[in-house]
Amino acid sequence: MNRELQNILEKVGELYNKYGIKSVTMDDVARELGISKKTLYQFVENKNELVEKVLNYLLNKNDCSFKKLADKKLNAVEELLEVSILIIKTIKEYNPSTEYDLKKYYPELYKKLNEIRKERMYDSVIKNIIKGKDEGLYRNDLDEEIIAKMQTSRFLNISTDQVINNEEVLKPRFIYEMFIYHIRGMANKKGIETLDKTLDKIDIKEHLQ
Repeated sequence: MNRELQNILEKVGELYNKYGIKSVTMDDVARELGISKKTLYQFVENKNELVEKVLNYLLNKNDCSFKKLADKKLNAVEELLEVSILIIKTIKEYNPSTEYDLKKYYPELYKKLNEIRKERMYDSVIKNIIKGKDEGLYRNDLDEEIIAKMQTSRFLNISTDQVINNEEVLKPRFIYEMFIYHIRGMANKKGIETLDKTLDKIDIKEHLQ
């Protein structure tokens, strides 16, 4: 991907997140970017293609952020806490209308992206559980496939829950408690001790505000 297209996708992603997808026209995009529509159409044929490219770009960008955690050489518990912080930072900038517009006006794209999210999340949870077992932090009797399916389903379907509303889901404290619950459910004694020590080292409160 060339730098010019990347800048366009980054900026349009910000517009979608701020105003939603439906209300942002191609004229709005060209004006915000300071380019002509003719120039914009050199990169995409229409708004549908622009929406797809922007969402694929943002999805891969988030994926890269998670993959960078591997470079930190964290243990499984530390890794999950870092993931929770990344998600908390993301939801602080999240606009629910973007998801609503995508689901209503681009259902096929919404379905496709959800499948990608599901696969990546499932793989990530599986790898973390195996890692935690190998490190002696998680219980050996865990069925990683069942746990991964439960955790993935919990995250992807929580917005349709009749007990929890969307406002609660988007609260940093809610995400944090979900991860703590998940970790404590898998951890053995050593894992719990590692969790408590890690929580003592990081200032989680600043992320929960």
